[in-house]
Amino acid sequence: MEIISDIKEMQKRSYGLREKGHRIGFVPTMGFLHRGHSSLMEKAREENDALVVSIFVNPTQFGPGEDYEAYPRDVEKDQALCQKVGTDLLFSPSPSGMYPSGFGTAVSVSGITEGLCGASRPGHFDGVCTVVAKLLNIVCPHRAYFGLKDYQQFQVVRRMARDLDIDTEIVGLPTVREPDGLAMSSRNAYLTPGERKAALTLFQALQWARKMVEGGILEAGTIEERVREMILSTNGASIDYVSVVDAEELSPVKIIRDRALLALAVRLGKARLIDNIILEAGNRQSNG
Repeated sequence: MEIISDIKEMQKRSYGLREKGHRIGFVPTMGFLHRGHSSLMEKAREENDALVVSIFVNPTQFGPGEDYEAYPRDVEKDQALCQKVGTDLLFSPSPSGMYPSGFGTAVSVSGITEGLCGASRPGHFDGVCTVVAKLLNIVCPHRAYFGLKDYQQFQVVRRMARDLDIDTEIVGLPTVREPDGLAMSSRNAYLTPGERKAALTLFQALQWARKMVEGGILEAGTIEERVREMILSTNGASIDYVSVVDAEELSPVKIIRDRALLALAVRLGKARLIDNIILEAGNRQSNG
């Protein structure tokens, strides 16, 4: 595995791989890697000739008062995991390299960024789209892999790539969970033992919503209200949002007629946790 920090060198290596006819699979990350990340890397390794992973804690997607400085980092562990899964190139640029003096460009996607995390984190998806657009231009991958725990992010990046004619297939893979159901996240490191136990209410609430739909309850408002009640009964939990939305456009729905996304964001102590599930009318359920 080769570690590259220089942007021009990364582009040069990517161009060389493409000239040789090698297909590049790319996994962009913010580090502090876990099993969810490695599942993306393994799929990218399986489906492509070369695997490129990036580690970059992107400052532009953190708002005022958010956890950019405190965001967990473990460089040695991350490099060891990348090596283990067979990463060819690990791209680890600096903030000053990605955003040099005078940088003044932002990439913005409208519509699907306005609800869910976009409503409570103004500017967040502009930061996501800007850095992902830069990374796709630098790495020039054939495929880029994202986890569906961040379902809105996946849809936003896919829309951006489509709208800007970026020649990269955006691939979404299912949420990877702990044995007890908690979605894997770097921010789980913020949880105290008590909060870690309480965090299970997110997965339990999603499963309860699935059972409601299977039982014929298709009114989004009813599902949202009952999920909120369940989460708020958990000690220390506060809700950012609980929303049933269209699975593609992420717009609110009143009745689940086909496929809908139940997405939630919950705060426990220092951690803001997100999770989701796809709900389908007619007993055809699947995880988000």
